[in-house]
Amino acid sequence: MTPRSGGSAAAGLVVLGLACQEVGASVAVLLFPAAGPLGMVMLRLVFSAVLLMAIARPALRGRSRSDWNAVILFGLVLAVMNGLFYLALERLHLGVTVTIEVLGPLLLSVIVARRPVAWLWAALAFGGVVLLAGGGWQDLDLLGVLFALGAAASWAGYILASERVGRAFSKLEGLALAMVIGAVASLPFGVADAGAALLNPVTLALGAAVAVLSSAIPYALELSALRRLAASAFAILMSLAPAIATGAGLLLLGQVLTPLELAGIALVVIASIGAVRTVPRAAPPAEPVA
Repeated sequence: MTPRSGGSAAAGLVVLGLACQEVGASVAVLLFPAAGPLGMVMLRLVFSAVLLMAIARPALRGRSRSDWNAVILFGLVLAVMNGLFYLALERLHLGVTVTIEVLGPLLLSVIVARRPVAWLWAALAFGGVVLLAGGGWQDLDLLGVLFALGAAASWAGYILASERVGRAFSKLEGLALAMVIGAVASLPFGVADAGAALLNPVTLALGAAVAVLSSAIPYALELSALRRLAASAFAILMSLAPAIATGAGLLLLGQVLTPLELAGIALVVIASIGAVRTVPRAAPPAEPVA
């Protein structure tokens, strides 16, 4: 295999991982009437934690208090990020939700870059978000937008927390332990939201499918792609998430967007790619792992 073909194959893996992630989100939306958004968050985190713990089998001894504090913070941020994202999905289209959420890592990239040109990408992204409203924010659910903005801020916090955990643990070990923390934190909210639906084997099976589609498969594909793909190219491909989410929302959920909304998503994608190309190589990655 030539380097070019290997890079193309790796890029295909990243796009496939993104597609699986958005298919998982679509399945979760379809289950909201039965289990609720917070119930789905709980199911996703619990099943993801079980899978990751079985794979990583992290060592629990020999960890400092600082290491555990980092993991606990990471897990709580993970739970909040997923919770706000699913609450936004209950009120907004998938493509719109993902586009607003991307603003978190985009703004973090702009701040890390410390270059005036980076703020041009921020301005372009802001223009895209304005277009998302189709000419008027009254057309969007305000609470849904606030949830999505909260998810965006949580995603930026996730990146910073992930970097800290990555220095103390191997990447998979830290993520597995954080996923357990996030799953435990989500339990009371998930049980209250889902109620008797948690006794339904079909709901549980589909919750497990969401975990596999949204976490396990994308993570495995991304790890494989990163062995053959530069980090900068990987981050640029991750910037396509809003466009892929829009396609998934249309095909699986029947969510049709207006031309103005599509133009807004396109501007945010372009701004994300520009911001990635501007940020220094040492900056933290902008991709969510779960």
